[in-house]
Amino acid sequence: MIPNTLFGGFNPYAEQVFGDWFVTIEETKHLGDVYLNGMSFYEVSRFDQLNPVQRTEARDFWTNEMVLLPNPKQTTYVWFAEVDDDHTTIYANFQGADPTKEFVEINVRRSCFYPEETGMDYITVRGFEMAHAATPWAPPTADQPGLVGTNWSKGWIIENNIIHDAKCSAVSIGKEASTGNNYRSIRKDKPGYQYQLESVFTAERQGWSKERIGSHMIRYNTIYDCGQNAIVGHLGCIFSEIHHNHIYNIAIKREFWGHEIAGIKLHAPIDVHIHHNRIHDCTLGVWLDWQIQGTRISKNLFYRNHRDLFLEVSHGPCIVDHNILSSEYALENVSQGGAYINNLIGGKMIHRKVLNRSTQYHLPHSTKIAGFSLIYGGDDRFYNNIFIGRDGLRGVGTSHFKNYTTSLEEYIENVHKLHGDLEEFELVEQPVYINNNAYFNGAEPFERENEKLVEQSFNPNFSIIDQGDEGFLSIELPESFETLLGEVHSTATLPRVRIVDAEFENPDGSDLILDTDYLDELRVERSAIGPMTNLKKGKNYIKVW
Repeated sequence: MIPNTLFGGFNPYAEQVFGDWFVTIEETKHLGDVYLNGMSFYEVSRFDQLNPVQRTEARDFWTNEMVLLPNPKQTTYVWFAEVDDDHTTIYANFQGADPTKEFVEINVRRSCFYPEETGMDYITVRGFEMAHAATPWAPPTADQPGLVGTNWSKGWIIENNIIHDAKCSAVSIGKEASTGNNYRSIRKDKPGYQYQLESVFTAERQGWSKERIGSHMIRYNTIYDCGQNAIVGHLGCIFSEIHHNHIYNIAIKREFWGHEIAGIKLHAPIDVHIHHNRIHDCTLGVWLDWQIQGTRISKNLFYRNHRDLFLEVSHGPCIVDHNILSSEYALENVSQGGAYINNLIGGKMIHRKVLNRSTQYHLPHSTKIAGFSLIYGGDDRFYNNIFIGRDGLRGVGTSHFKNYTTSLEEYIENVHKLHGDLEEFELVEQPVYINNNAYFNGAEPFERENEKLVEQSFNPNFSIIDQGDEGFLSIELPESFETLLGEVHSTATLPRVRIVDAEFENPDGSDLILDTDYLDELRVERSAIGPMTNLKKGKNYIKVW
């Protein structure tokens, strides 16, 4: 029994996990938690559930299938709390451990390091271990506090920290409450989509710009065992750099579920560079959503995630280059205006249009809004990638672009064959630029791709070997692999994005040249395709961290 005065004005055992786009799997959950020797327990909703009850199935909201999932009723390490006006009483099943002799903790504070005021600029957070924060659900339409975070500021450096066991989000570089705070869930009068549109305009009226917000550096951190995100941010993440972080075990307890879960979940990541991160064993690796413009996702390693990379309702230009996406579900592309260059993609790929949600796009390298558009699909570029299928798994490769046009000239000609306007643009497929890719083990190419290597019966036996402090890529490539070489792509070779009318270029407006590989080795003209220049025919065993 704990006096409520210990918690001050914030009692995590009375505060529910709540907010826009939040979905509970079964029962109400709270922000509190109990830890035994650093291990997080599961919350149950009744005292009699402290003795586990067997249950066979639960619904997985990612797949909509009935599966066996970790849940409070099947685990012995559970807790339950009762809160009255004066006291909080916490009960826990320690499964035989003596809580007076073992290291037992509860969380008390919402955050570990988080300014109360906005505009606290140029702070460095370095070399700490930070854990056990009762962080709330952090959707893009609410205040987004994290275990550590910037609270609508500029120029922070968060580096060389060990950060773990945030109830929801660990590192926040997101928005604050004045631009909207869970109005969809509280007011219930508009879709969350509408409130998110409004939050962007509100932020711009309040001075959201490169001069005042963003430009953070998040690097060399280890972030794990968090319920929602390792890194989260809407609007406040602009012009930031996220690199060399090790992110794992995000949202795998599945105590609760919602549409904002990922290792890195950013909205409006304008000119954000995400590179050299190792992301594994997460419900979703990286999920970028809305206004993915000037964004670059480069040289990251994804493995053993439920999904690796999800790009949603954005218009580009966005660059995805020299990544290894090795999970069974590798890429969900629900955007347009992307350039996918020199990646190794070894899992299922999804491509979808969105013709019922129009989202903002901006002037290049700016927060100034230039217009709105639906997601027509296409306007994507795929060069120098290696696609590897899996037995019984469809959708790997570029064949989902069947019947798309292949040049802006062809697209314009087809759009103007009839005499309509808006409706014609919805009927004609945008151009795609696809060439010089390799397809193995059932992966399927775009039917109009001219130069390609297709050996659908060849199995490269592709895997990531995790040995703790070191890891290796194991892959076997056919004799024909060395016959397909790729050029170095750049601003000059990547066609301009149609809707945004913008080039693929660096954040300062200079020409972009993709001339270094996953290992930061120099890439020369006509070198091996895929993420590494040292890939060769036969067996490859390459250190990747």
